[in-house]
Amino acid sequence: MSLSIRNQLPGTVTAVTPGEAMATVRVRLSGGQDLTAAITREAADDLGLSPGTAVRGLVKSTKISLATGPADGLSIRNRLPGTVTRLVLGEVMAVAHIAMVDAELTAVITKEAAEELGLFVGSDVIALVKSTEVALATA
Repeated sequence: MSLSIRNQLPGTVTAVTPGEAMATVRVRLSGGQDLTAAITREAADDLGLSPGTAVRGLVKSTKISLATGPADGLSIRNRLPGTVTRLVLGEVMAVAHIAMVDAELTAVITKEAAEELGLFVGSDVIALVKSTEVALATA
């Protein structure tokens, strides 16, 4: 199956915490970072998720926010550090390609935000992703 989602992060499930309707799934990415996904309990059951299951974390590029410094005081679970390797500024939107350990992310933010953050190739950033914006696919 081919997907249009640019951000496909390989990893291994380390924990599944089921709730009544939703489950949180912790994934250790191949680069050692932790990723948390909040998916329906039914989806977790259907995928047969348990510690050791190989998965891909899927995140749309428009669902990634960027920070240039510590992001304290936020409820966002996923904070993935990286470096901007390519930055394309359009008239309204900007596309930032971010290198992480053993992975690359693409984030689409407004041009205004990119300019306010002072982004440039080589900028250190933290990619912020709410756990409810992470989908999982079994490998």
